[in-house]
Amino acid sequence: MGLGLVLLFWAFVGTLLACIGAATLGGATSLFTRKAASGRKRVIITAAFFPFLCLAWGAGVFVFQGIVNEGLLHRDLGLGDTWHAPLPNGYQVMMIDDTDEGWVYNPKTQGSFSGVSEQEDAVAGVTKLQVANRYILAETTADTRAYSEQDRSQPKTYLLLDAALGKRTQFQNYEGLRSKAMELNIKPDLEPINTVYSRYRFGWFDVFAGVLFLLPPLIGALLLIRSVVQVRRTRPNMNETNAIPSTGS
Repeated sequence: MGLGLVLLFWAFVGTLLACIGAATLGGATSLFTRKAASGRKRVIITAAFFPFLCLAWGAGVFVFQGIVNEGLLHRDLGLGDTWHAPLPNGYQVMMIDDTDEGWVYNPKTQGSFSGVSEQEDAVAGVTKLQVANRYILAETTADTRAYSEQDRSQPKTYLLLDAALGKRTQFQNYEGLRSKAMELNIKPDLEPINTVYSRYRFGWFDVFAGVLFLLPPLIGALLLIRSVVQVRRTRPNMNETNAIPSTGS
């Protein structure tokens, strides 16, 4: 599913949930503040609009984190069918549609068009990899066909990519890669590509964005609850209302 369709889907879901929340909060506030002496109309309107304010805030935070992630941190914005993250040696890992395989490439040597072109420092069909300073160890499919659950028996090849020189050395089996890695004082420990992606995709900024996304709505909800309670307290005392006036003897 493309990014545009994903955004439309979540915009629809968010609007629907906001409408349900508005009806629920508005109705509950109206019931809770019934017979209040003052401020009832204002707090009901505020409660009904609160879910839409949260929706707008969430959309704004999403746009903000998307600009920072894509424009400054060179990572995906968290939605869509393409996932990419920078590796410590300046290369990038990218997956499209399928999180079982992807690309490892040098973004500085790629053209301006979207996608990755095949060249010496761009490896396709990567299923497992390991980042060891300037070197990248990788397990790849024998060709660039999609790697799927139904194709687990497809032959694998192995390679050692020198990120500093942009050169790769191909091996026909794991033992060849292991032997070369040991010569470079590297202990092979290849991991699934989506595991390596997750390690370098998420960091402190995502925690900050999460706090920014949740904290203001939470504070707003607490302030709204306080306002509803204050308005409820203006209701007339029921004991006094129902009291029967006493008559003199």
